[in-house]
Amino acid sequence: MKRQGLIVGKFYPPHRGHKLLIDTALAQVDQLTVVVCQKPGEDPAGELRQAWLREIHPGVEVLLIDDQYDENDSRVWAENCIRWLGRAPDVVFASEDYLGPFARHLGCEAIMVDRERVAVPISARQIRANPLRCWHYLEPPVRAHFVKRVCIVGAESTGKTTLAQALAEHYRTEWVPEYGREISERKMAERGSYEFVTEDFEVIARTQRRMEEEAARRANRVLICDTDAFATYIWHRRYMGFDSRAVKAIADDHKRPDLYLLTDIATPFVQDGFRDGESIREWMHEAFVEALTERGVPFYPITGTHEERMAAAIELVDGLR
Repeated sequence: MKRQGLIVGKFYPPHRGHKLLIDTALAQVDQLTVVVCQKPGEDPAGELRQAWLREIHPGVEVLLIDDQYDENDSRVWAENCIRWLGRAPDVVFASEDYLGPFARHLGCEAIMVDRERVAVPISARQIRANPLRCWHYLEPPVRAHFVKRVCIVGAESTGKTTLAQALAEHYRTEWVPEYGREISERKMAERGSYEFVTEDFEVIARTQRRMEEEAARRANRVLICDTDAFATYIWHRRYMGFDSRAVKAIADDHKRPDLYLLTDIATPFVQDGFRDGESIREWMHEAFVEALTERGVPFYPITGTHEERMAAAIELVDGLR
């Protein structure tokens, strides 16, 4: 019979101490079940922690249970684990003192892993208190949840991309380019005009969202976005003349930025062969102000020279950390 292992915990959130625990268990058993315990109102929620563990450890069975039991009652926990697994495990792994009594009620071997937190000196409580200070103890999907997202929006030729690249360089992190720009250039090269339809903006919004999530996993505490899916909703209004519920739904079904920076239209308009919005820059600016205000997210105007913009942006971003 295959050797069955068990780990029970909150993983609130998962970190590299948990990874050490699970990797140690995997090296000693044929099958490993990890039980994630959740309580109402926890953030990140249990379903998300379960998904992260499945991604980080694809060979592990990860169960999610509602934690309704006395954490000190090892007998109740053992009885429930046997019921969830269908039998008692051969070995249970943990990094906490409950391991001994729990294993005795299970009737199985107990293996303690890094109880003193020497190999990985971190706790989930420390991470919840300040995840950015504990960054190297987090795996990519967990980082994507905690990263501070800064989105730069504004009318055409207002220095968004320049500011995004400069901020990314300052913070030594990732930045997300504007996918709509790529589509616009492709249409202009192929047809000599934009000729947008609503479906184009749906594709742009979904792709922008995907690019952001991919970059969030690689980011260094803060992620700089040159536009986002919500801005695509405003660009749809600009080109199509009406709002799209479908594009807005894509934006609403995505993690909101922690900060929006709205670039001012006082900068000179630079024609690069693709821009066509010089005459409506003021309208676009006001459209962003109205939409961001209605959405109820923090946004700040960024004005002045490049140096002044950078100084103002850095002060705002530093306030998030």
